[in-house]
Amino acid sequence: MARLLDVNNLKTHFFTEEGVVRAVDGVTWHVDEGETLALVGESGCGKSVTAMSILRLIPSPPGRIVDGEIIFEGQNLLEASDEEMRAIRGNRISMVFQEPMTSLNPVLTIGQQIRESIILHLGLNDSEATTRSIELLELVGIPDAAGRINDYPHQFSGGMRQRVMIAMALSCNPKLLIADEPTTALDVTIQAQVMEIMGNLSKDLGTAVLIITHNLGVVARYADRVNVMYAGRIIESSTAENVFHNPQHGYTVGLMASVPRLDDEEHVRLATIEGQPPLLIDEIHGCAFQPRCPKDESCFCSSEGTPELTEISPGHWVADCPCCMSRDTVPA
Repeated sequence: MARLLDVNNLKTHFFTEEGVVRAVDGVTWHVDEGETLALVGESGCGKSVTAMSILRLIPSPPGRIVDGEIIFEGQNLLEASDEEMRAIRGNRISMVFQEPMTSLNPVLTIGQQIRESIILHLGLNDSEATTRSIELLELVGIPDAAGRINDYPHQFSGGMRQRVMIAMALSCNPKLLIADEPTTALDVTIQAQVMEIMGNLSKDLGTAVLIITHNLGVVARYADRVNVMYAGRIIESSTAENVFHNPQHGYTVGLMASVPRLDDEEHVRLATIEGQPPLLIDEIHGCAFQPRCPKDESCFCSSEGTPELTEISPGHWVADCPCCMSRDTVPA
């Protein structure tokens, strides 16, 4: 598959009165055309800031992208003008935000909100944009789309509002769809329906999808590759199969151990990762996971430089202390 997006050494910092928060601190990853990439990790690890950096939606002040490249279809988005970015957002790159009720305008009908992007980016007239909007609502499974296009967001359930957000994101046939916690606050049945819609549309339209999520079940079912983030950095990257069946970094091992399993009667109690993530306002020396590592007592390199991603097998990259690379202990 052809390369669609390259993120190289991206650093996004927030400059506060207390100090510099290194929310994203040198991440490098890519997305290929038509693939689904999952970005996982605890809250506060930098997932959403990474996504917002791609679209250059970081609030300034206090935030600023201080280094790196974001190459989309051969163009460095960090060098694009504001006008060029407005032409890209919602058109070639779209985003489904975490909470649809705060993303949809409560005083405009959903039809008005979908048509706005279509008219702006595709140049259709109002009648053509309305027809396209109805088609999109039908595509994402909104019953009686023609009759509901003039309804307001509060007249829809949470799952239906999320479907509307997906319809808006797909209105201009984007090359990349970023879904930031698309199933948050939805029950499991609606979660499955929303993810099935996104998965099918990705296959049908060839759209690449970046899923930001805590839900490892979603990752296992829908992702082709997985990037695991911790403390503003990528600490493991591989295929979903590798990450689930052969996790190498201590943090990834802990995440996998925390997933309930029906085929393992010996481990009915869920494992936990002790401690808390580091404060990103503090400068981190050495391995950021070291204070929580189950092999902390046998780690001889925690004070050395920050571990860099190393390819331990084809397509499987891990940023770990050398003495912890062969880990056979799962956190209890």
